[in-house]
Amino acid sequence: MTELKVEIKQLIIDALNLEDISIQDIEDEAPLFVDGLGLDSIDALELGVAIKKRYNVMLETDSKETRKHFYSVQTLAEFVSSKTE
Repeated sequence: MTELKVEIKQLIIDALNLEDISIQDIEDEAPLFVDGLGLDSIDALELGVAIKKRYNVMLETDSKETRKHFYSVQTLAEFVSSKTE
């Protein structure tokens, strides 16, 4: 799953135009929103669209499960992996 985590990190950087951040700057278990990377709700929408396009997975908008999956790169990779296997 390490390769998937790298792909997701690059997707986050590309989809959100995070020019000052590299893959190495994003920790696998760090929160993506508020603390950690500091993303907001607009970023969540953009990231959700990018994940849907790249991995062809459906995401429920504004559900507790979706928020749980979007907690970190680790949880996002686990979600994508479970939906694409």
